[in-house]
Amino acid sequence: MTLWEEVVNFPIVVTVNGTRAMLKLTGQYQHVIDGKGRVLVSNKLRHQIDVDEHGSNFYLVFGVNGILCLYPEKYFEQIVLAVAPDATAPDEAVAFERISFALTSKVELDSQGRLLLNERLRKRAGLKEQITLVGVRDHIELWNNDNWEQYLSDHMAQYQKQMSQARQIVLQKQNKELELS
Repeated sequence: MTLWEEVVNFPIVVTVNGTRAMLKLTGQYQHVIDGKGRVLVSNKLRHQIDVDEHGSNFYLVFGVNGILCLYPEKYFEQIVLAVAPDATAPDEAVAFERISFALTSKVELDSQGRLLLNERLRKRAGLKEQITLVGVRDHIELWNNDNWEQYLSDHMAQYQKQMSQARQIVLQKQNKELELS
């Protein structure tokens, strides 16, 4: 796993009302990039983010596999602090910082909840007019509709197997706990 993959998959645990919890963004929402390069970030996604805990703005990050990712502002700042500069060779660390910060932008949503995507980023990510916003635990990914559908098709069998295995582990754990009580 590359350093960047470790960064974008780094789970950060926060405390909400005295309880430790991770940010959990979920769902898929189809939207259109308008003629001015704006896309609506669904209320259903935005309302999953505690503004006091994570901020009201976002960082737009060119992520793994060329996917544009939106990270809540304060959450992304925690990720940046968590990257250990001595985790790789000095030249690799410099290259990582240079590229990751150059391809990251702090962004604000307008009063209607729209995000402005500049043309250069849209081209770099290969985004067309019809896109799907996908909640992925700690961030929102921006996909072309067709690419997202293809990704689902390509990975559905693997997902179903992993979900079945995870469910079995939880059920076994619950059964052991019941036996002990």
